Amino acid sequence: MQFDLRQSLRAAVAIMLVGIFIIPTEAVAQSHVVSPADLQKQAVAASQARQQNLEAVQNLLSTPAAEKAMKSAKIDSRQVKTAVASLDDQELAQLAARANKAQADFSAGDLSTRDLTLIILGIAVLILIIVAVR
Repeated sequence: MQFDLRQSLRAAVAIMLVGIFIIPTEAVAQSHVVSPADLQKQAVAASQARQQNLEAVQNLLSTPAAEKAMKSAKIDSRQVKTAVASLDDQELAQLAARANKAQADFSAGDLSTRDLTLIILGIAVLILIIVAVR
């Protein structure tokens, strides 16, 4: 019997291929870096944060002062409110932070009605510009 390198290589490759296809794919698939439960939690948290941000901006735009300001500036309030939903999460979060700050400052007496009106108009125009650019 003589040692044949080619035949040995063929046998080694065949054994490797059999080993690759015999290993259960379930065992390999279960070694995720992030578990599906963690992904679900993150998705729910992101969805809740988006909903809260959406509500914050919608609440500011639904105030009587906002309705009056947009009407006087000839801005369609329904169009602005509809456009808010099409903003991405980052844009919505930034506007929600500004809306919350404006409402808190107005409630604390740090802003006049005129200042709040200008902020509302600025937010409304910014929303329309962002949506129009897309």
